[in-house]
Amino acid sequence: MHLIKILFTTFFLMMVGQSAFAAPPINTLEREGLFGYEHNGIAIRGYDTVAYFTQGKPVEGRKQYSTEWSGATWNFANQEHLDLFIAEPEKYAPQYGGYCAYGVAMGSLVKIEPDQWTILDDKLYLNYNAKLNKAWKKDIPGYIKTADELFAKLLNEE
Repeated sequence: MHLIKILFTTFFLMMVGQSAFAAPPINTLEREGLFGYEHNGIAIRGYDTVAYFTQGKPVEGRKQYSTEWSGATWNFANQEHLDLFIAEPEKYAPQYGGYCAYGVAMGSLVKIEPDQWTILDDKLYLNYNAKLNKAWKKDIPGYIKTADELFAKLLNEE
C-alpha cells in the first residue's frame, strides 16, 4: 500500500509539475510533449530577435551565431546581429521573455509563432498565432498595460 501511495504521489507531481515551479523567464517552449509544451532551452524557437528590427521580418537563427542570456540560448542569422544583441540585449529581446504577448495579457504563458509579431515604441511583441495577433492589434496599449501587470506573477505561478 505504501508503494502505491508513493507511485500515485510521484505521478501527481509529474502531472502538475509545470504549475508547481516557476516558469523560465525566457520563452523556450518548442513542442508539445506528454505533459504539455516542453522547454528546449532555445529562445523564441531559434529565431533571430535582432532581425525583426533590422530586416523587418522573422529570420531563423543559426547555431554558430549564438549566445547565452537570461537562462536561454539565443540564435542569430549572422555575426553582426549577434554582436548587436550582446551589446544591448534588453533593446532587442522581445517583451515578456518572448512569450505570447496577448497570452500574457490574458493570464497565460504560451508559445509563439515567429511570424506573428509587432514592434511598437522600439519593443518587440510576439504572439501565438494569426488570430491572436489580430486580437492583440485591436487594443495594443490596453493589452500591454495588463501584460505588464501580470508577467512577473505568471512567471512565479507557472
